[in-house]
Amino acid sequence: MAVLLVVGSRQSPGESTPAGLWKTIDDRTGQPRGFVRIYEEHGLLFGKIEGTVKASEAKEHCRLCRDERRGQPVIGLVVIRSLKKQGEEYSGGDILDPENGTVYRCKLRLLDEGKRLLVRGYIVLPLFGRSQIWIRQP
Repeated sequence: MAVLLVVGSRQSPGESTPAGLWKTIDDRTGQPRGFVRIYEEHGLLFGKIEGTVKASEAKEHCRLCRDERRGQPVIGLVVIRSLKKQGEEYSGGDILDPENGTVYRCKLRLLDEGKRLLVRGYIVLPLFGRSQIWIRQP
């Protein structure tokens, strides 16, 4: 996850939900990493990994996960769970970092008329965390 400061955001009525396919960007290299599909189920948002940029990562399993996702293939892995709309943000759920198996609290906020997504993973308070910007895919 990349640490970024984002100032100001507006979303258009046409892109008023994070549901859809998003390209993730590696916070250490700044390069595209993979694709996460965010979807709604029973009024909550979830996200699962649909693909990776590196073919070698497509066959990996979540060996470091500490919950029921341990040992599951990374492709198809649900990494965002149970977020609900609260004002202009989506929060109340969690996000998994499959590289280290850590589960963080999570907040999402649409930016640039729904073209970008601010993803914030944190422990205890949002002040103590990391952020990434994901890019909406057609």
